[in-house]
This record gives sequence, C-alpha cells and structure tokens, in this order.
Amino acid sequence: MGILSVSEWASWNASFGGPGTGSGSLSGPWYSTHKTQLFGVLLAAASNFLISVSLNIQKWAHLRLACQTDPKPYYTSKLWWCGITLLGLGEVGNFTAYGFAPIALVTPLGCVSVIGSAFISVLFLKKTMRAADILGGTLAVTGTYLLVTFAPNVPQELTARRVQNYLVSWPFLVYSILEIIIFCILLYFYKRKAVKHIVVLLMMVALLASLTVIAVKAVASMITLSAKGKMQLTYPVFYIMIVLMVTSCAFQVKFLNQAMHLYETTAVVPINFVFFTTSAIISGVIFYREFQSAALPSVFMFLFGCLLSFLGVFVIARSKKEEHLQIHFIDYGRIPGKKLTGKIQPDSHSSCYGTLNNEDDSVKNQS
Repeated sequence: MGILSVSEWASWNASFGGPGTGSGSLSGPWYSTHKTQLFGVLLAAASNFLISVSLNIQKWAHLRLACQTDPKPYYTSKLWWCGITLLGLGEVGNFTAYGFAPIALVTPLGCVSVIGSAFISVLFLKKTMRAADILGGTLAVTGTYLLVTFAPNVPQELTARRVQNYLVSWPFLVYSILEIIIFCILLYFYKRKAVKHIVVLLMMVALLASLTVIAVKAVASMITLSAKGKMQLTYPVFYIMIVLMVTSCAFQVKFLNQAMHLYETTAVVPINFVFFTTSAIISGVIFYREFQSAALPSVFMFLFGCLLSFLGVFVIARSKKEEHLQIHFIDYGRIPGKKLTGKIQPDSHSSCYGTLNNEDDSVKNQS
C-alpha cells in the first residue's frame, strides 16, 4: 500500500471489519474467533429486551387493577406474575452473558432496555411516539452497533487461578484503594452532612457496581467453565466472589432506591446508566485487562459508541414526563393577594379531596 505493510493492512481490516481474508459477517475465520463473544452479545441484548417487556407488562397489570371497581392486590394478578417471570429470565440471561463476553461489551447493552421500554410502551400502554424517542433510539442503536463492532475481543478462559492472580495484581489493588477512599468520602457526606444530592447517591451506586460486575463476570465465567467440564467451583475464590457480588449488589440497590425516592425517574435513569456503564468499563479495563491489546482507533470508536448510547438514553429519558395520578386542586381564583396560579393542596389528613385545612388548626400551629 506504500503506507501500511501487508500484515498491518490485514490487521487493520480485521480490527475494523473491513474487506479482506476472513472478514465479513459470519465468515469462517471471523466467526470461529468471535462466536463466543457474539453469543454473549446476542444473549445480553435479548435479555435486556426481555426486561423491558417484563416491566411494561407489570405496569400494564397495575393499570388494569387500578381500573377495577374492586381493586385486588397486584400479586393476585397472573399478568403481573408473568412480568415477574420474564424479569427473572432477563436477569439470568444478563448474568450468563458475562460468562461469554467482556464487561465493556455487556454493560453498555443495558441501553437496549431503555430503547425497548420506549417503543414497547407505545404498544402495551398506548402511549404516543415522540420525535425524541425516535432520535434517542437512533442514537442508541448506532452507538450499540459501534460498541459491538469495536469492542475488545478477549478469548481467554477466566479460570479460578486467573481470577486469584487478578485480585492480587497491583493495578487492581491501587484501583481498590482509590475506590474505597472515594466511597468513604461520599459516605461521610451522605451520613454525617446529610448530603442527598443525586450525584452523591449515584456515584456510590457506580462504585459498588464496579465491584458487582467484576464478581458477576468471575462467577458466571467459572460456572460456564465448570459446565464445560473444567471444574472451578471447588476453589475458595468462587465463593469469595459470590459473597462480594451479593453484598455489593445489596448496598447498590439501597442507594439506588434512595435516589429513586428523592428524584424523578427521568433524572435517575440516564445519570445512573452513564455512571454505571463508565464504572463497569473502567473495572473491566483494570481488573480483566480487556483493552490491553486493542488498537487505538478501535478504542476511540468504542468510546464514541458509548457516547452515542449515553446521548440516546438521555434523549429518551428526558423526554418522558413523570406520570402522576390526577389530583384535584382548589384554585384561588381572583382572591386579592393571591396569584392566579396558586394552588391549595387537599388536606393530607382527610379521606376526601377538595377539603381545606382547618383555619383554627393552622392558627394554632403558627402560635
């Protein structure tokens, strides 16, 4: 070529999926090299889509129960249990995908759930399709394509001994120390200073999530190897990783629920997706060394795909308005000294809407 040698040009084509020997969709050499990773990608995408279907089915069940004259508990609905079953299958599939594909590839595919929820809600819940949904979906799909195309290919067997070596490696030890220090600082502000800012809460979720995905991938990979006949479940590190996975996941859910309670879903979903994905990719790079042999152009395109996915999720989530029950207010009208937009909330202690707080009680409270 004059600029690149034949071997370098072949390597470039192999990295970017360009024309050349053994490249192209499902060609012999390419498929044999990437088939395990491809299976993990398809499994993760299908699992996240299944999760979005399950969440919409559960919401549909709640809406149907709310419309009944004599509402029953949600757990008596067969439709709701169908959604829970699909949710469990989706989470199991996501867990299994970590045993076949890198963390840097499986975690960003969580955007499939956001895309799926946006479009499935149009069918299940009869919502209108917005231009923002189409734009966000297009950005996310384009980003997902770039992620899959330029993700690192790590064809290594993640045995128990390899996980042990990674646990005591100096990059992970330095990373763990920094993560513990940052988490303790955030926890200090959360507990002592009562700082409940969304960034503080979701940063703690992301730091815990990095440990969760490390443990999940280790456990899933060791179970996968054991199922293939290479027993890994007799090593103590397998059970150490299970304890780490369960513990970090439990505290992660605690702080995430706190954020969902204090802030709107439209703010929590995109920020949590960005923080979670970023921390997971960093942990995969440091612990499993997933980008160790990746070419610089591939890394750049992968990061660009992440950016497009982040933008797509932000566009979809931010275009959704929080749905509230219709609450009846009493308008001040043209009362002197009151704005036309002023509202009086119904009495929280009354069982009926449209009642005002007792004036005598308010006077007593002021005195």
